[in-house]
Amino acid sequence: MDLAALKQAVVAGDDQQASHLVRLALDEGFSAQSLLNDALIAGMDDTGELFERGEYFIPEVLLSARAMQTAMDVLRPLLAAGDYEPLGKVIVGTVQGDLHDIGKQLVAMMLEGAGFEVIDMGTDVSPARFVVAIEESGARIVGLSALLTTTLPAMEATVSALREAGPAGVKVMVGGAPVTSAFAQSIGADGYAPDASSAVSLARRLLGT
Repeated sequence: MDLAALKQAVVAGDDQQASHLVRLALDEGFSAQSLLNDALIAGMDDTGELFERGEYFIPEVLLSARAMQTAMDVLRPLLAAGDYEPLGKVIVGTVQGDLHDIGKQLVAMMLEGAGFEVIDMGTDVSPARFVVAIEESGARIVGLSALLTTTLPAMEATVSALREAGPAGVKVMVGGAPVTSAFAQSIGADGYAPDASSAVSLARRLLGT
C-alpha cells in the first residue's frame, strides 16, 4: 500500500477512507508510528499549508482534522501500547467568562494532528484551573483562547497566574479574534497565533522541535 493515499485521504477530509486505509496498512505490516508520522501528520501539515495559502478555509480544515481523528482512533491504542512519545504535552482552553469553543477545538485537533498530546480544558476555565492542570499533567505549553473583547482581562489574569503560581519554564501561547500580537506581548505571553495552523508552528518553535 502507498501511504500517499492515506495522506491524501486526510488532506481531502475523507474520514471513511482514512479509517479504511489505516486498517489496511496495519494489516500489511506498517507500524502505527510510521502511519502517524508519514501519513497523518504529513497530511495535516499539507492541510495547514493549503490554509495558509488561502486554498483551504476553516470547513476544509475541520474535515481534514476529522479524518485525522478518525484514523487516530484506530492508532491510539497501538501507540499507547508501544514506546511512542508525543512531541510534547499541550493544555488548551478558553479563558474564564468565555464560552466559545470552535476555534479552540480546531487548534486542539491541529495540534494532535501534528503529534502533540493535547489536554482540552473546555471553556470558561479559571486561572486556578489552568495552574492545577499544568501541575498535574506536566504540560510544557498552555494555549489560551478568547473570542470576546470583554474576556481579554481574564486572559491577562491567567497569564499572570501561570507566571506566579505555575511551574517554571511553561510556555504560554494565546489567540482568538480580539487578540493581537501586541496584546500578547503586553500581557507576557510567549507567543501569539492568529489561526490553528499558526498555532502548530508556534508550538513547535516554543519547544524547539
